[in-house]
Amino acid sequence: MKLEILAKTDGRNLQKTIISKIRDHINLKNLEPGDKLPSERMLSEKFGVTRSNVRDAIQKLEFYGLLESKPQSGTFVANIGVIAMNGMIDDILRLEEPGFKSLVETRILLELKTVRLAALRRTEEDLKTMKEALEAYNQKVIAGEDAVQEDLLFHLAIAKASRNSTMNNFMLLITPKIITNFEKYHVCDKNLANQGIEEHIAIYEAIKSQDPKLAKQKMKDHFNVLYQYCYNIKKSS
Repeated sequence: MKLEILAKTDGRNLQKTIISKIRDHINLKNLEPGDKLPSERMLSEKFGVTRSNVRDAIQKLEFYGLLESKPQSGTFVANIGVIAMNGMIDDILRLEEPGFKSLVETRILLELKTVRLAALRRTEEDLKTMKEALEAYNQKVIAGEDAVQEDLLFHLAIAKASRNSTMNNFMLLITPKIITNFEKYHVCDKNLANQGIEEHIAIYEAIKSQDPKLAKQKMKDHFNVLYQYCYNIKKSS
């Protein structure tokens, strides 16, 4: 496990080094929005790293909208000024890998918004998708099996029903890390799974009734244990 952590840390440090070198190249060559970067092969030779290392760094900068890759054409500086670009890259270089608690906190904040929007915007097809995820969760819980993935699929269905692609994308981004770490951090007692069935149904019914205020409250009730985990809140009697 320690070797795995060290490998991940070394990988992140290398990526940050390459991102820093790409920024320096852009500044040194006075590249402007729309200007083309050297090929991945040329950059890998220039920086003394592999092409896959360069590709990963470019994809990271693409994710934040600082570079743009065009098939059969190459990679270009995005339509953003040099001052803003340097500032954003500095922020990217300072970013740390999010801890599990921060991911859970982000999930809470996102879902209190998405559930309200889902109650206002849901379609019959959305309700069908939620119902299917709900039934899959129920079957796993009743069978005494782990249902973390089915639980999160239900919540992803709600995010999709919100019709806000940005919040939906954020949910899709953080969900895999939450799934892989949920058991590791022992966030929720397995005995609470049956309670989760009732809470999910209450959320579903509020969305079905198109009652955003009630939907938000039912989601807050459902997140009671997560609130305690994130904010060290003592459970109310």
